[in-house]
Amino acid sequence: MAKAKGGRIFVGVGGWNFPAWRGTFYPKGVTQTKELHYASRELTSTEINSTFYRLQTPATFAKWRDDTPDGFVFSLKAPRFVTNRNLLATAGSSVEKFLNSGVLELGEKLGAINWQLPPNMAFDAKDLAGFLELLPRKSGGRPLRHALEVRHASFDSPQFVALARQHAVAVIEAGDSEHPRIEARTAPFSYLRVMGTKAKEPKGYAPAALKRWREHAQALAREGDVYFYFISGAKERNPLAARALIESLQAG
Repeated sequence: MAKAKGGRIFVGVGGWNFPAWRGTFYPKGVTQTKELHYASRELTSTEINSTFYRLQTPATFAKWRDDTPDGFVFSLKAPRFVTNRNLLATAGSSVEKFLNSGVLELGEKLGAINWQLPPNMAFDAKDLAGFLELLPRKSGGRPLRHALEVRHASFDSPQFVALARQHAVAVIEAGDSEHPRIEARTAPFSYLRVMGTKAKEPKGYAPAALKRWREHAQALAREGDVYFYFISGAKERNPLAARALIESLQAG
């Protein structure tokens, strides 16, 4: 990962298996079973999307842990059966089920957990407060980092930011996206999902745009760790953008 005064900057993409990355990001000869091994040595993090759709086994988490080098981290998208419901505050047993499914097998490689809310879910202060109360600061003796991805304009309010700060939950910053971009320091770390890569750009972003994102990440890192993911946009360019940003950060 890139080091900055105050915190580390982890840079990656969503997942690691995507056919369009074969031959562009993955060299010829890298088989599908070796893609995580390769990606984890080119990037410094990944956001696992499969956990959004179904629970994984402890053995799967352990395999991912052992297939990646020291210093690499995984962020996890929490399951949709937790966040896609009418009342978030009723999700207690589902939160517990997910956290007990084996995620702690990642050990030191467990980054942050992304609790992504549906685009049509509006801000309900009472319900959200009840949900945030369900997110434990620790599990199995290990500290947990929680981040909330909101995608309805009603969340862009001081009351929401105050609630997130009260519970030390990071508000995920949506970059170059149709979703509201809420820039608020509410936790000891930052989490960004940047969605504007373009197919016409060989590295997803023009050099000037990558420079702006690098400087933004460096500024956030003065306050703590940063999890930075290129998601959506021209998905075939995302790992190239991530690698370019890592190189830029390493160059200073």
